[in-house]
Amino acid sequence: MTQLNQLQQLKQYSTVVADTGDFLQLARFAPQDATTNPSLILKAVLQPEYAPLLESTVAAHTSASLDDIVDQVLVRFGLEILKVVPGRVSTEVDARLSFDRAATVARGRRLIALYEAAGVPRERVLIKVAATWEGIQAARELEQDGIFCNLTLLFAFCQAVACADAQVRLISPFVGRIYDWYKKTMGAAWDETARSLSNDPGVQSVTRIFNYYKQHGIATQVMGASFRNVGQITALSGCDLLTISPDLLAKLEAADAPFARALGTDLGAPQAAVTYDEAAFRYALNEDAMATEKLAEGIRGFAVDAGKLDAMIEKLRTR
Repeated sequence: MTQLNQLQQLKQYSTVVADTGDFLQLARFAPQDATTNPSLILKAVLQPEYAPLLESTVAAHTSASLDDIVDQVLVRFGLEILKVVPGRVSTEVDARLSFDRAATVARGRRLIALYEAAGVPRERVLIKVAATWEGIQAARELEQDGIFCNLTLLFAFCQAVACADAQVRLISPFVGRIYDWYKKTMGAAWDETARSLSNDPGVQSVTRIFNYYKQHGIATQVMGASFRNVGQITALSGCDLLTISPDLLAKLEAADAPFARALGTDLGAPQAAVTYDEAAFRYALNEDAMATEKLAEGIRGFAVDAGKLDAMIEKLRTR
């Protein structure tokens, strides 16, 4: 009997999602869904093979506002991705709106309208929003309109609880960025071997959230994200979904060492149900130095790349 490679094994336990805007790479790995963000779209449009797509999209909408053109570009990439994946694509609202509930709702509705105008049912799209308090409340409103959301830049347990309360469709708790923070903070005291696999702080964070959701019958899907190595991925096998970069998908495909399902067979010690109003949420987030720093850093990073994409589009439409 032929040994399955690790990507094939993983697909037995979790839905595999490709974390890229580079739709030309997708077919090789046969993911169910795909996720994008401003940084991934920027990385894609900087490649020569995507220049015609960007140029033609901008040329078709030169009289529109810059924000409108950006959304047209994001949706154009999403449409190409949906030709390859059988499931859903996540398209992100501008990170610069992360603290503006009404603007986030309006942008999410516009993105969905663009997809629907192109013949894509809204069930195949997840509107990706940063898991700030304002973003979570915007997602609550969008979900009530039948627009499904993916809450990203999620580092703290309180963010996951608030997302569940808002009944969002899916959350993307980050693994690698949590790992990065603890490794940097501990400095010389960091022991890579001792803090790997199930002892990795990013893996532990997602495991806690996953177990809490399952213990309390919460329907929100958990999609582990932001991986630094294959070990983090296999340590979360069994998570509802895992979104993985093409380079790590290739490493999984090239390896055949067996691994067992990690999540879902034992939900651990019972966790009491908790809720957060706005004040309690903000205080809990403030108490978590890692989450506070990484959320702010993530929003700043996405905003910078959104600005770079804006500049590229502005240059194209005015040349």
